[in-house]
Amino acid sequence: MTANRLIYLPLGGAGEIGMNAYVYGYGPAGKERLILVDMGVTFPDMDSTPGVDLILPDLGWLEDNLDRLEAIFITHAHEDHIGALGHLWPKLQKPVYARRFTATIGRLKFEEQGLPVEMIRTVLPRPETVTAGPFKVQFVPVSHSIPESAALVIDTPAGRIVHSGDFKLDHNPIVGEAWDDARFAELAAERPIKALMCDSTNVFSLHPGRSESSIREPIRELVAGRGGLVVATTFASNVARLRTLAEAARAADRSVCLMGRAMKRMVAAAEQSGVLTDFPRTVSPEDAASVPRGNLMLIVTGSQGERRAASAQLSRGKYLGMEMKKGDLFLFSSKTIPGNEREVLRIVNNFSEMGVDVMDDGGGRYHVSGHANRPDLEHVHRLLLPDMLIPMHGEHRHLREHARIGAEAGLSTAVVTNGMMVDLSGESPSVVGHIETGRVYLDGNVQVGALEGVIRDRIRMALNGHVMVTVILDDDAEVLGEAWVEIMGLSTKGRSGPLAETMEADLSEFLNGAGRKILRDDDKLDEALRRIVRQVSMEEIGKKPEVTVVVSRLMAE
Repeated sequence: MTANRLIYLPLGGAGEIGMNAYVYGYGPAGKERLILVDMGVTFPDMDSTPGVDLILPDLGWLEDNLDRLEAIFITHAHEDHIGALGHLWPKLQKPVYARRFTATIGRLKFEEQGLPVEMIRTVLPRPETVTAGPFKVQFVPVSHSIPESAALVIDTPAGRIVHSGDFKLDHNPIVGEAWDDARFAELAAERPIKALMCDSTNVFSLHPGRSESSIREPIRELVAGRGGLVVATTFASNVARLRTLAEAARAADRSVCLMGRAMKRMVAAAEQSGVLTDFPRTVSPEDAASVPRGNLMLIVTGSQGERRAASAQLSRGKYLGMEMKKGDLFLFSSKTIPGNEREVLRIVNNFSEMGVDVMDDGGGRYHVSGHANRPDLEHVHRLLLPDMLIPMHGEHRHLREHARIGAEAGLSTAVVTNGMMVDLSGESPSVVGHIETGRVYLDGNVQVGALEGVIRDRIRMALNGHVMVTVILDDDAEVLGEAWVEIMGLSTKGRSGPLAETMEADLSEFLNGAGRKILRDDDKLDEALRRIVRQVSMEEIGKKPEVTVVVSRLMAE
């Protein structure tokens, strides 16, 4: 009889922050029944992924083993956990389970893609249980920076797993459920915890985390003390923060106007799912234009410097009829995600030139994190006393540090990154395989594999420019006219004069002296013309451009 095993395989989110996708399996080796936890995205940047809209996890291994996949579970509605659902679900087509608010966001994504919304199924918190093959899964409420976040309790014949999802120890989160020690102590008392897969984002923050409620009064005081227009930005998904900002506006006798599609969508979803009640009444951008500036507050998207979001557009001038002026206040009630500093600073400087006062998170005065800090993580370790600790949701340095503090506390632990298949059946985690993992780019409305070279070619063109060479020959391999070039993304002038003319002269000289053998062979001709263009370009302007050669052969009638 073949022994069953319990496996864990991250396909995204382990060794990086974002793009979360975790596989659990139970059964005979190579035939385990599988579930997938989360289908998130990460975001592109102009340096490494120019023009890309979203970056998705490569679920190729799951597609190859689709007959073994039972179901998909989504822990919460942040884009790095649910953002790929509408794009990748058609490849999997398995039922999706989530809590009410998360399911609401998921259905909106399905509607946008024309997918069957009935495949997203709403689950109540524990004790409601979803059975998926050998797995019994419960959603356990946790506090985070978005409503109805959940840890998953995954019961298997080999033991109980707790998949923490994203969480913080907040006993007064304003919107959503508070953290409850008793809830988790009960889990460990009911059945020993075989493995804890745990959020590692803030493992380097050495002080205990702070409650969302701790910034309510500072924000209220800031808004109350200002004249002129007040504008604030935060993560659109942070419904509790939106409420804090809106209530601060109301207390200062200011009307509230939400700007940005994501902001309005989140508030509507929160109200529809019942997690947000008594949100201050808002006015439309059209009506906001007639409200005195000292009686208006805008809450806008774009806390990470996104170019098309409301914050960036306001920093460049008017947006939906609104304009910031000298003495107005712009508040970043958010933390800048590493990699977005340049875009955020561009907005800050634009506002500075207008005379607008810009406030950032003020060392935690106007923003708190949604993730557990190191003392909080250690508290959860002690609360659950798992046999194994597997850090997740973090860059390699986060995972390694989290594993280190777990090991110091006597827990069996391992640093498990994307593509590592780990057997959890024994007393300690053991690596039993490596799976090829990668990324898929959403480029416009098509998905492009990372190895297809599309983005690589785009980067090369961005760095080195592009030259198109056109040559016309007759059916006897005689060159008709001169070769001509079109250049893009390169200086038009070289050391010897106009760059295009210099290239054309050298190309024509080559063609006039080339033998029939080369002129009849498209591959050899293409190679020779590319080499000449790059050589001339290097000599003239110090660049080796990408080159496209078009050879047209006119056949006699």
